Amino acid sequence: MTNAIQNRHDFVLLFDVKNGNPNGDPDAGNLPRLDPETGHGLVTDVCLKRKIRNYVGLLKEEQPPYEIYVKEKAVLNRQHERAYLSLGLEMSGEEGKRKGAREDVPKAQAWMCQNFYDVRTFGAVMSTGINAGQVRGPVQLTFANSIDPIVSLEHSITRMAVTTEAEAVKQEGDNRTMGRKFTVPYGLYRAHGFVSAPLTEQTGFSGSDLELLWEALQNMFEHDRSAARGE
Repeated sequence: MTNAIQNRHDFVLLFDVKNGNPNGDPDAGNLPRLDPETGHGLVTDVCLKRKIRNYVGLLKEEQPPYEIYVKEKAVLNRQHERAYLSLGLEMSGEEGKRKGAREDVPKAQAWMCQNFYDVRTFGAVMSTGINAGQVRGPVQLTFANSIDPIVSLEHSITRMAVTTEAEAVKQEGDNRTMGRKFTVPYGLYRAHGFVSAPLTEQTGFSGSDLELLWEALQNMFEHDRSAARGE
């Protein structure tokens, strides 16, 4: 493997939030995630990985070898079929229930690693539908915890429009929609992560991929499309 990673990397990610919601909880009305015992704010590892995926996808315009496997509106099994079609591997069965030969799984898995940045970075279970294997990713992240307890503020907001004609008639043309928004006035968050050198050999995660990861960690909040989503 060219540009191979020889050593394990352990890192600390620090980021702060001012008047924002770094990770809303869909089970709590999109309130900022909170540890109920300590009052410290939380941002899940899944949310941090989503921000990295979004940054890389935008920067590299979803072009191989920097496509994103887990993304909004993705149909994962279609990506597995792409691997088989690109490699000229045979599939049997009707659409949605196709299967490939067992000996072709490693080939499809290698193709997925080569083309999708998040597969060779975070790993993926690609054995659903047509089997493209399972990959354990070399890069792992913990939950981010705020250094100090946080306070969540609730704000009333108004949209100068309504969704339907019925709402417009009911409001006699006033056309206003009320809503709520939640923010953290300020919070400094810390997460930990590591990069496993042996696992990079299995997925093809290279030194160039590592440099892109550092760049994404430094800039992902500026280009994030899901800051208020509960992921």
